[in-house]
Order: sequence, then structure tokens, then C-alpha cells
Amino acid sequence: MERRGTLEEERILKSTSARSAVSASFAPRVTIVVCCRNEAKHIEATLGSALLQQGIQGGFEVVVADGMSEDGTREILSELAAKDSRIRLIDNLGRIASCGLNSAIAVAKGAVIVRMDAHTEDDVDYVRSCLDVQELTNADNVGGPARTKASGYVEKAIAAAYHSAFSAGGAKFHDPNYEGPLDTVTYGCWRRETFARFGSFDEELARNQDDEHNLRIILGGGRIWQSPRIKSWYHPRRSLSALFRQYMQYGYWKVRVIQKHHLAGSVRQLIPAGFLVSLVLAGVLGIWLPLAAALCLSLTALYLCASVAASILTAFRNGLSLLPVLPLVFWCYHFGYGLGFLFGVFDFLLMGSRPRASSASLTR
Repeated sequence: MERRGTLEEERILKSTSARSAVSASFAPRVTIVVCCRNEAKHIEATLGSALLQQGIQGGFEVVVADGMSEDGTREILSELAAKDSRIRLIDNLGRIASCGLNSAIAVAKGAVIVRMDAHTEDDVDYVRSCLDVQELTNADNVGGPARTKASGYVEKAIAAAYHSAFSAGGAKFHDPNYEGPLDTVTYGCWRRETFARFGSFDEELARNQDDEHNLRIILGGGRIWQSPRIKSWYHPRRSLSALFRQYMQYGYWKVRVIQKHHLAGSVRQLIPAGFLVSLVLAGVLGIWLPLAAALCLSLTALYLCASVAASILTAFRNGLSLLPVLPLVFWCYHFGYGLGFLFGVFDFLLMGSRPRASSASLTR
């Protein structure tokens, strides 16, 4: 009996070793990469969405780069990884998305890399649709439009304004119906060789690392493609102050991208800061020059009229109850981005300094 028990133990050990060897050598077609930091409220739903992906020939894995979370996210991730061998947890010591993406891609086994966001719900066909569009278009990066899903009152207003041409400046990735080439796309799906050709994400950038990488692809002769077939839903900020801080950071880091490449991705990225400078200059000069004071008043009136008109149009499309707060939401989008851009001009272009600590620390 004792000998039989020993043989049984040897059989189990051999079987376990064989399974481990197969698992170690398994090379899935797709690696889903997720970057997160302090996302205890959302990470389980995000990974649940990732694990439910269907129709991926060749299989997939999920690599999660955690930015040293302190809110219980790591414990949740460890539990999920213990239950499902497709999940791999790695440390993102840099704590920002660009560092996490590079770390995840470095250990990825898949020939195709698909990014998912920790605040996004993805359709069960999200990855398969990415693969289909990639094959049809042969684009270097493909993705879906930036759809939103909101719950609270302010969150719904932020989501409604997000899809307005007044807040987005006509950005095509805000249009849920647009299909075709564009300058940047939400999240992304790349063949591994794309990173060998165009480089990895810039780890200096706490924000805008995806925009900058897409700009490099376009400057290098590549193509970015959006398709409404690729469906995911982003949960926007829940307060006006959080939205303002978010767009301050976008504006701030956009200056570093422009400095690096000596051009802006598009004219729309310059308009908020240009308007803000014009308004301030006209206001200051208006102390001495009546014409400048009149210009300041005209610019203010023009913006208020445009904001109210856009708010009414947006409210009719998304619910009239949102109308009272929509002008403030648009203000946060525009003036947050514009003010951040001007801080970036001061730090990066005028002072030639490194980014200020407050702008390297991300908010949610």
C-alpha cells in the first residue's frame, strides 16, 4: 500500500510537471494588456470583461501591469490570477501607463497586442473585431470609437459633452459612427512588429503617451484606423473638479509631445490655449485700451453664446435635465485643457525644465 501511494504521488507529480511545461510553452495569438493603479472598484469588472472575450483563434492571455496599488487592487488581482491561469500580474514600478504598457508588452507572448482600459467595459467580440479590422485594413493600429457609459447626473453630463463637436473640436475618435483613417484612436490593437518598427511608448509622458505613439506611427508612414465594429464603453469622471484636472494634464503633456516632434497632431489641440491667451491679453490691455476691453467682452460673449447653444443641442440629444450643468462641463473641457497647455508652454518651452511633480501624478 505504501509503494502504491508512492507511485501515485509520482504519477501526479509527472502530470503536474507536464501541464506546467505545456502552460510555459503555450504561445497565445493575442495578449490583452491592462494598466492599472488603485482601481479596486473597477478592476474585477475589467478583467471579467477581458476573460469573456470570444472567438479568438489561437487563444489569449491577459497581462496586468499594476502601478504598485495601495487600495486593495493587488490583492484582487492576485486572487483572480490564482483562479485563472490566463491572467499574469506584473509590477509597474514606473506607476504610469506608458511604463506599464512597455512592461506588459515586454513579457507578452502574443503576436498581437490588444489594450484594454481599467475603466472600460468591452464587448465580448471586442478583441475578435480588432483582429478582423486589422486583417481587413492592414493598419498599424486599430481601435473603436470612444463610447461612454455613465451613471450619476454629472457623469452623464460629462459623457454627453464628450461626444459633442464643441468639446472635442471635431475629433473623429469621439464620433461613434466614424469609420476610416484618423490621427489617433482609443486604446489600440497592434501587431508585435509595429513596436519594433515605430518604437515603444515614451515613458516620460504621464499622459498623451498613446497620442504620441500614434503620431510616430503616422510620421513613420503607418496608418491608424477606427471602426465602429470595435465596441467598448468608457466610464468618465464623476465630478467637474476631476474632469478639470484630467484635461489640465492632457493639455500639459500635449506641449511635451509638440516639443518632441516640432508639430501638433492637429489644429484643434491649439485652440483652447490660444483662446485663453487672447482673452487674458484683451482683458489686461482693456485696462488702458477701450478697444481691447471691447474685444475681451466680445470674446467672452461669443464663448458664452457658443457654450449655451452647444449645451442646448447636447441636452436635446441626451436629456433636457442635463442642461443646467452642461455649460460648466464644456468650460472644464476647454479651460482645463487650455490652462494645462499654458503651464506646459511655461515649463517645457520657456523654462526648459522637467515636468512639475503635480502634473506627473495622475488623477482619477
